[in-house]
Amino acid sequence: MKRNQKFSVQFYPNKQKTKNGEVQLYIRVVVDLKRTEIATTHYIPIKVWNQKLRKIRPSFTKANFLNGFIDNAISEINQIFLKEVSQNKTITSQDIKNIYLGIDDNKTTHKTILEAFNYHKIKMEEQVKIGQVVKKTLERYNITKNKVRAFMKHQYKAKDMPLPELRLRFVTEFEHYLLTKGKLQTNTAHKYIKNLKKIMNMAVGLDWIPSNPFNNFRCSYTAPKREVLTQEELEIIKTKDISIARLAEVRDVFLFCCYTGFAYSDIYKFDYKAVTKGIDGEYWLSTHRQKTGVKESVPLLPIALEIIKKYRKNQYCIDSNRLLPVNSNQCYNAYLKELADICGIKKRITSHIARHTFATTVTLANTETFSVFLKFRRDLKSIHQNYFIAELHKSNRFRSIIFMLICCVFAFSISPILL
Repeated sequence: MKRNQKFSVQFYPNKQKTKNGEVQLYIRVVVDLKRTEIATTHYIPIKVWNQKLRKIRPSFTKANFLNGFIDNAISEINQIFLKEVSQNKTITSQDIKNIYLGIDDNKTTHKTILEAFNYHKIKMEEQVKIGQVVKKTLERYNITKNKVRAFMKHQYKAKDMPLPELRLRFVTEFEHYLLTKGKLQTNTAHKYIKNLKKIMNMAVGLDWIPSNPFNNFRCSYTAPKREVLTQEELEIIKTKDISIARLAEVRDVFLFCCYTGFAYSDIYKFDYKAVTKGIDGEYWLSTHRQKTGVKESVPLLPIALEIIKKYRKNQYCIDSNRLLPVNSNQCYNAYLKELADICGIKKRITSHIARHTFATTVTLANTETFSVFLKFRRDLKSIHQNYFIAELHKSNRFRSIIFMLICCVFAFSISPILL
């Protein structure tokens, strides 16, 4: 049922608001005894105000202009009130003020790109706590967020931007910014852009935006030239007489990575009893990859097994519950440089080169000793991204055929790298 509302509107000089000895004109809107004030941009001497008529005295030079403004404003506000109540709406004095000033109180506040990153961070932190996502993945998204923030400040002089305002041009300019100002390689720049596109897809899924404006931006990947050690270089490292204990330990850890294919982060967290004996009677090393969380099992080649046995009585390994005496990543890579110099190897030896060496040199040289079926994860095109998962093969009858096939397929996939 429609309710009658009490309404009034009038002008008055606000003596609390003065400028150069003049007072500011205000509009007072009252609906059902609740009032709202609207400031105008006009100032007058207090003596020219006629309180009884609520108008400007005719003697004032601007009287006609200001009195016309007062009449028009009161008429417009009256029309606003009448229009709203004619539609059976209950209106407030604040509603009238907003309509008069052109303020849309129902205007949707759009989420911004940084708010989307923050929301994603909260959800990912929860996944990190329960072990579904590794912390390094969260860190990569934080880095992406910082780069997006720096880009907006550089390109748009803005601290943040609403999601609906983002267009394909944004990500195109972002790529240029990463390549020029950030001095990144294309592969690295596109990794950050992939993260950004995932954030935008999340926003679509949350109904913050109708579609992802970056969908038409295609991220590419150029296979970089990867260094791998040859069989001869591996032999040099294995047989080199090293008297310095720390370098001898680093050499053993590096060779262990070369003959198992595990990354430094995986080797670092192997505990003292990580080795198990499979139903085939062979020794296996199993873990959930630190990077992906995927379970990997690798049969231990004789060299890897010898290295483990060598450190069974190592006091550091026993006290620290470590499979091998692995240094911090910084020390490990620094010692590898010394190891390369001692062995006369000109290549830059890092923890990554061990993994690539396993995927090429070691695998192709040891097909006769494996008793597993090597199964590729995802794609064969890039050994940087894709490695083996070793699984027990119940029958050994087809060993030769299986490994012949594997060698052919794998050699084909890495041929551009070896050329």
